[in-house]
Amino acid sequence: MEKDEGMSLVEHLGELRKRIIWVLVVLIIGMVIGVFVAQPAIAYLKTIPPANNIGWYTFSPWEPLRMYMSFALVVGLIVTLPFSLYQLWAFLKPGLRVEEQKASLIFIPFAFLLFLLGLAFGYFVVFQMAFLFTSGIAGKLELKETYGIAQYFSFMFNILIPIALVFELPIVVMFLTKLRILNPKRLHKIRRYAYMILVIVAAVITPPDAISAIIVAIPMIILYEFSVMLSGVIYRKQLLKDQAWEEEFGPK
Repeated sequence: MEKDEGMSLVEHLGELRKRIIWVLVVLIIGMVIGVFVAQPAIAYLKTIPPANNIGWYTFSPWEPLRMYMSFALVVGLIVTLPFSLYQLWAFLKPGLRVEEQKASLIFIPFAFLLFLLGLAFGYFVVFQMAFLFTSGIAGKLELKETYGIAQYFSFMFNILIPIALVFELPIVVMFLTKLRILNPKRLHKIRRYAYMILVIVAAVITPPDAISAIIVAIPMIILYEFSVMLSGVIYRKQLLKDQAWEEEFGPK
């Protein structure tokens, strides 16, 4: 729906409120879907490493319900992500040029794809590595590994969700560059701080050893540099368009 250019602050807040409500509605629908997906998803995860070599137990009557709700929330977030990004785009659309509207809309499917890639990387690389590390310590201490299903999946989700969100970095940088909030020069200036934050995140979500943190930090840094490169491509196109505008109509 097209909005008048002269919307007041109250109208903007009302528009934002409506879009947030719709996002919450879709989240609830996604969580309902997640309840039905939970059982086959848990059954599948039980057949692949590392779960296929361990036993799961429940230590509380509430834990099975907690697992269903945890899966419901994760599935709901996955289902809601593209819709949320579309609502954000629609809210910002009136302030964008026509070409910026079309270009930024393309970001949505790529953002969803990167989120799924982040989940896959988080599970098959980071989580597996973290689990092998903790299992190795248990073996050295001659401990028998018996895991509560709630603790197992809490450990897994605490790794997967942050990794998946970090994988959104290229899309976020491209979008903010389109809005002229970021540019390659600013990204180069904050590089050292970005590296430090990424290394800290890698250290927090991995086992407490330097090798694991480095293995996770390297892809994150590569993502950052890839984001800088994409920002540079968009920024150069913006400069060319601005130059063409000035040549035709004079300075802005």
